[in-house]
Amino acid sequence: MKRVVSSIVFFASIVLVWYGLVRLGIWSSVLLPSPVSVGEYLYHETIDGVLPGAMWVTFRRLMVGYFIGLALGLPLGFLSAFFRVFQDTVGLIALGFQTLPSVCWIPLALLWFGQTESAMLFVVIMGSLGSVIIATETGVKNLPPIYVRAARTMGSKGIHTLLTVVLPASLPYLVSGMKQGWAFAWRSLMAAEIYVTILTGFGLGQLLHYGRELHAMEQVIGVMLVIVLLGLLVDKVLFSPWERSLHRRWGKAQ
Repeated sequence: MKRVVSSIVFFASIVLVWYGLVRLGIWSSVLLPSPVSVGEYLYHETIDGVLPGAMWVTFRRLMVGYFIGLALGLPLGFLSAFFRVFQDTVGLIALGFQTLPSVCWIPLALLWFGQTESAMLFVVIMGSLGSVIIATETGVKNLPPIYVRAARTMGSKGIHTLLTVVLPASLPYLVSGMKQGWAFAWRSLMAAEIYVTILTGFGLGQLLHYGRELHAMEQVIGVMLVIVLLGLLVDKVLFSPWERSLHRRWGKAQ
């Protein structure tokens, strides 16, 4: 409860300072609208259905691309962990992908797929794939060898050891990789929605882009706040509890 109160006081103080800077004219309201203006924008756009619709479009794109990235990244990560040839090839490429900013995939996506949903999907997949592969490989390699040796002394071997020992014991690291992949996928999609203009649905990135084009700073800041809050919500509700539970189960946390 104390942590919740401290967080509320901290963020309330930021909003008050923000309001004071604009109210006293220290900061131009054209460049930084007051929190009241941002709140009014969020309220009206929510009532009109524009903001919920954009959130739905963005989440639909994100989930499709993210799960495709997981479906490709998890098995490739396991192969990189178990076989040196995959580590020296796929693992090296994944490391390069992770260091490459997501926005760099957009020109290639536009040339290959044009202004389509497929272009956005491609950017999301490529933006998250490298982090999932590396996290999976690291998780399997950090598995205490005693687990595998103990399983083999009891007659486990091959696929049975993989499914009943290696995979469950690697889950805390895999969830961390999934969480990191989600963050990269989220960033990649925002970049794609800003630069790829399509008419099949306006997501949060497009609202952010049009706010900039119209010099509507309350829209820009409001959408940015929604993006941050959605990212935090997914992490706090889904990934963090799952991650803590798995670490406690395997004795890796208090």
